[in-house]
Amino acid sequence: MTLCLDHIFICTAVGAPEAQALLDAGFVEGSRNVHPGQGTSNRRFFFAHGFLEFLWVHDEHEATSALTGPTRLWQRWSQRGETANPFGICFASQSVVEYPLPFASWAYEPGYLPQGKRIHFAQGAALSEPELVALGWPQPAVAAAPQPRAHRLPLGAMRSVSVGLADGDTLSAPLRAARDCGLVRVHHSPRPELVVEFESPNAIHLHFPSLALTLQGRPGDVVQG
Repeated sequence: MTLCLDHIFICTAVGAPEAQALLDAGFVEGSRNVHPGQGTSNRRFFFAHGFLEFLWVHDEHEATSALTGPTRLWQRWSQRGETANPFGICFASQSVVEYPLPFASWAYEPGYLPQGKRIHFAQGAALSEPELVALGWPQPAVAAAPQPRAHRLPLGAMRSVSVGLADGDTLSAPLRAARDCGLVRVHHSPRPELVVEFESPNAIHLHFPSLALTLQGRPGDVVQG
């Protein structure tokens, strides 16, 4: 499989006060971004490979524009905790520019990216499931941009993600394809949640109820958080 997990986004309240839970657990926050024309802003936590992105909408007009509207970022953010799943899972290749996706997709070219760079959104994904996207350019295993990647607990590179859903038997075609080719796992959960597994010298289990997010490191002795 050419694709690998690149990052996870989580729709949060404006300013992402939910990020405080990670800061309290000893995670070091990286740089923040504003996405001109898309109407979104973020806070980020980086790892040896991959990052967690806490995302919110700061401009409804931009988020619902003809360009950005089809991404459903506005619906996913404004309806989080109700009918919309708050998560997005982003994949990328570490070296290949053109690669086949396991699901049908459409290309999004936001104005904040250099001309020609595209983000591929899964076509037909359910709003009740995580958004599935793939970057249209390579993301090297070792990122060039300097970011804090060492945290109190030794979580290294993002390795895999499991999607928790109340009904795992009626998946959309894109999520089913992603599961069947090994990009994600799916497990039963009474509410939407994600379990993200990292490389680690120790077994680590951190659960953040306010985010419906669990971070796991393997192998070793379990450190509960």
